[in-house]
Amino acid sequence: MKAMLLTTPHPIEKNPLELVDIPLPQPKPHEMLLENKVCGICHTDLHTVEGELPLKKKPIIPGHQVVGMVKQIGNKVKRFNLGNLVGVAWLHSTCGKCSFCSEGKENLCEGAQFTGLDVDGGYAQYMVVPEAFAYTIPDGFSLREVAPLLCAGIIGYRALRLSKIHPGQRLGLYGFGASAHVSIQVALYWGCAVYVFTRGKTHQEFARKMGACWVGTSKDNPPEKLHSAIIFAPAGELVLDALKVLEKGGTLALAGIYMTPIPQIDYAALYYERTIRSVANSTRRDGEELLKLAAEIPIHTETQVFPLKEANQALKALKHGEINGAGVLEIK
Repeated sequence: MKAMLLTTPHPIEKNPLELVDIPLPQPKPHEMLLENKVCGICHTDLHTVEGELPLKKKPIIPGHQVVGMVKQIGNKVKRFNLGNLVGVAWLHSTCGKCSFCSEGKENLCEGAQFTGLDVDGGYAQYMVVPEAFAYTIPDGFSLREVAPLLCAGIIGYRALRLSKIHPGQRLGLYGFGASAHVSIQVALYWGCAVYVFTRGKTHQEFARKMGACWVGTSKDNPPEKLHSAIIFAPAGELVLDALKVLEKGGTLALAGIYMTPIPQIDYAALYYERTIRSVANSTRRDGEELLKLAAEIPIHTETQVFPLKEANQALKALKHGEINGAGVLEIK
């Protein structure tokens, strides 16, 4: 099968992903072999390829927003049948036994494995996935529209919940990429006013088109203070900017898996019971709830499609803010 393989992390400008031909993986009893159709690209993929996330497996095939068709099933698979279309997300497996798993916090499981980081992912023609961690695809969406929901959508939804935003309140979004352009649709559906902070003129125009009531840069002051905010961009200095415009008792959620160092914070910026919290991975429940909500709203994802062999170019475009919405690899 064809796959974009990462052997050694390097800056994406050096084209570290190599198109190779490797053997087809074989599913275990509780696993399924998928023929991948599309795979969304994500900042996590970029952090993986550029070496900002430690790899437990090398070489590795990145990619964790996959829609594929079931081509082969293990002898203990019961949820899906041959020919079904299923989704694959970041969480590949958990131990199911630790205190975190028992308490519904499987995203924190010490034994968790992640798609495209610990096990081979979706930048390939085929992959295997445990049936328990595959998602049923909602009706009414094209494959390219579904792919960004499987990470950008899920992590954005979890970030919204952890930000403690309530209907009718003011929400700030820092960065307006794949996650933010899904999250704004959920927030607007909940009746929130959304304020977007982003540098690029194209992204600012896109945010207005998506329904933001105010758009500016992180250095600008919105007309009113925010009840909650989410930082999607991996820039630690944005934490200070967001705290300056956060209302008393407000919550700032950090949605990235990687962030540059956060500068020293003056205690006065945190005073009045403001909260900073990270968003670590996601649970299967998050995914199921988001996909149900996506069909209910319905969520529309703006996508830019690249062929599999152009994965390096796609990640370069992502790095330099040249994609409106989400990038998606089409796999043939």
